[in-house]
Amino acid sequence: MIYLDNAATTGKKPANVIKAVDAALREYSANPGRSGHTASLKTAAAVYAAREKAAELFGASGPENVVFTLNCTHSINCVIKGVLKKNDHVVTSSLEHNSVMRPLVKTGVPFDIARVSLTDDRLTLSEFERKIRPETRLVICTGASNVLGKMLPVAQIGALCRSRGVLFALDAAQIAGVVPVNMREMNIDYLCIAPHKGLYAPMGLGVLICEKPIENTLTEGGTGTNSIEMVQPDSLPERLESGTVNVPAIIGLSAGIDYVNRLTLDRIYSHELGLCAYLYRELSKIERVKLYTPEPAAGAYAPVLSFNVYGKNSAELAQYLSDSGIAVRGGLHCAPAAHRQIGTLGEGTVRVSVAAFNTLQEIKMLVNAVKRA
Repeated sequence: MIYLDNAATTGKKPANVIKAVDAALREYSANPGRSGHTASLKTAAAVYAAREKAAELFGASGPENVVFTLNCTHSINCVIKGVLKKNDHVVTSSLEHNSVMRPLVKTGVPFDIARVSLTDDRLTLSEFERKIRPETRLVICTGASNVLGKMLPVAQIGALCRSRGVLFALDAAQIAGVVPVNMREMNIDYLCIAPHKGLYAPMGLGVLICEKPIENTLTEGGTGTNSIEMVQPDSLPERLESGTVNVPAIIGLSAGIDYVNRLTLDRIYSHELGLCAYLYRELSKIERVKLYTPEPAAGAYAPVLSFNVYGKNSAELAQYLSDSGIAVRGGLHCAPAAHRQIGTLGEGTVRVSVAAFNTLQEIKMLVNAVKRA
């Protein structure tokens, strides 16, 4: 199977990640932070090492700000429901995943949508600036669309938020481990990460890095600290980490960060975007193929590409490609807002998303399969 659905999860985990998870199950089965015996302390040290690596990779002020959650969606919910109050206002983008849109709707807090230009970041930035009001408390947006690959001008949005006294949260599900993200330099207050994607970790783990407090908690319970108190601790990460953390996945994340650091972000991004650009050019030569963005360019697009074939439903084409041994994703990709912008809310699109392990030969085989379709 040629796996090209990496925006959902990276389909091939590096050997060092697999080895680390295996070792975690064999050697780190004690509960970290809950006991004083040697095995518990050893596991706690391994978990803390993962926090340190994540903090360094994403420019956080310290490892204590790195919180482990269930997944990126859980991280986003922690921010939206933990920060917002009744009379607040939010600005988000026109390309958001339902992991942002549904929690926003659930809170009942009013929000405005800034339209993202697929060709001019200045227009996008002016849209965000125009939507911010005096009562705006939070701007939350994706780093890159999981449908179109379009990257938002994150650093400029962060600077705008800082100048207006507005909190800034970033859904980095599609860019963490692919392009550099530095919280201090980009003025990001809350960073939500899906480690099972660009960081090659196992599924079932999320990361939330907080540079500002989160007042309201989604869950409360045992943290291994202040056990006599019947209220949740104020300090991070314990405030947002009730119960036992996913140690095997966290140790897998630690190895995944090592893998990304060894390859380097520059090499990963150059390779992946090069494959997407090649695919775009080849698909553009096929008469019945419809593309929805300009050719993916460095700094403007993540390695995600959507297309359709006239006369074929996206799910039908995705199934045909699966039967041909190629894994892509058809449909709405849990992001109807993006499809509404490009006019594909009815039929969806076929999405191709690459990772470090994909090859040019695999992309050529995909192109030939589309031609046959």
